[in-house]
Parts: sequence; C-alpha cells; structure tokens
Amino acid sequence: MPVGTGFSFMTSLAPEVLFSVGKFPITNTVIDTLLVDAIVLSIVVYIQKKAAIVPTFFQTLIELAMEQFYSLTESTAGKYTMQIFPYVMTFFLFILIANYSELLPIITSVGVTRDGQFIPLVRSASSDLNLTLGLALISVITTHAMGIRATGLKAYLHRFFSAKPLELYSGLLELISEFTKIISFSFRLFGNIFVGGIMLASITAFFAYVLPIAVLFDELFVGFIQAAIFALLTMAFMSIFTTSHSLTE
Repeated sequence: MPVGTGFSFMTSLAPEVLFSVGKFPITNTVIDTLLVDAIVLSIVVYIQKKAAIVPTFFQTLIELAMEQFYSLTESTAGKYTMQIFPYVMTFFLFILIANYSELLPIITSVGVTRDGQFIPLVRSASSDLNLTLGLALISVITTHAMGIRATGLKAYLHRFFSAKPLELYSGLLELISEFTKIISFSFRLFGNIFVGGIMLASITAFFAYVLPIAVLFDELFVGFIQAAIFALLTMAFMSIFTTSHSLTE
C-alpha cells in the first residue's frame, strides 16, 4: 500500500471510491466513519471499565466535556435533559473526532495509487456531503419527533398552522425554515472541513514547516467550533420544540 509524504489533496468534492462490496462503493470517508465509530465506542468502553474515583487525565477531560454540555443542556431543556443530552454529546464527539481525523498525516498519507493519482485511505467523514446531510436529517427529524412526543400532535401542528392569517404566515415561514436548517447544518460543516483540508494540504505541499503548523492549529480550532456549533444548535432546537408553543408566544 503506497504511503504519501504528508497531508493529501482532496481532488474532488465527492469522496474517492477505494473498492466496492457488490454494488455498494466503499469510499475513504466510509473508512473514516467506521474508524470514528470505533474510536467513540472505545472511549465509551474505556470510561465504563476504567472509571475511577481519582480520575486519570483522559477521564478528567471526558468528564469535563460531558459536565459542560450537560449543564448547558439542563439550563435550556429542563426536564427533557436526559432525552436531549445523549444526542448532543454523540454529535459533538463524532463530529469532533471526524474533523480531527484529517489532521493526522500518519493516517492520511496512507492510501492507494490509481491511474497515477494517490488516493488516501482515510478522508475526513465531515468532508463528505452525504454524511453531513445524514447528520442534519437525524438532528432535524429527531427534533420534530421529540416535539410531537413532548407537546402532543395538536400543539405541534399549531406551531405551523393557524386559522389567523398572520399566525399562519408566521407558521409557514417557520416550517420553511425547518427545511433550510437541513441545508445550513450540512453545508456549514461540509464546507468548513472540506475547504480546511484543501488549504492545509496545499500549504503543506509548498511550505514544509512553520506555516503549516499555524494552519494546523487553526484547523484544530475550526474542527472544535464546528462540532460544538452542530451539537449546541441541535440542543437549542430540541429544547425549543419540546416547549409548548403557547408558552413561547
């Protein structure tokens, strides 16, 4: 298996196909998704089995992150905290690790050569619009399902539909905005990570030392911010939809 010299260029918007299982193409973002899933599950198992009264440094970091997100969720979601928090934390961990996976040259420099072009074995899953769109759909659909369960179907529909013209107009605009959330969620995450990967690979190809390090730290910050934004927006929307519409007017 060929090995590259550093960060690899993303040559197309679509992820590169490594091989196929039947008619199902296995891309380098699928490999990254499986890798991220394995890391998240490993963290869960490690914390469950190695949790101690006197925590290790790694355990402290995980607990600190969870406490911060739980406190934020509790302050906005109230009694629905336990229903919303798992989604918030899962989104954050999955997206954060996926964003950071493209910043490790030891991973992205391993790949295959096809038609004279190097294809990395791993490409950040967040740079695949299919995955970011899937995450956005999960977030929005789950939010609406929680809203129906929490407030009832009648109150949920009243959020968008009313016999009063002005309220109906406002409700229809809100309904349209729910579809734009899917676009916003998916393209914001995809765009930032995809462009960041291209920028980092390009600068690394021309400058070997100082400048790539500065860009790398910038991408670490962007990766964290994008994961936090996705998770916190999901938390906010879930909190809003589990609150009776009559109380928010």
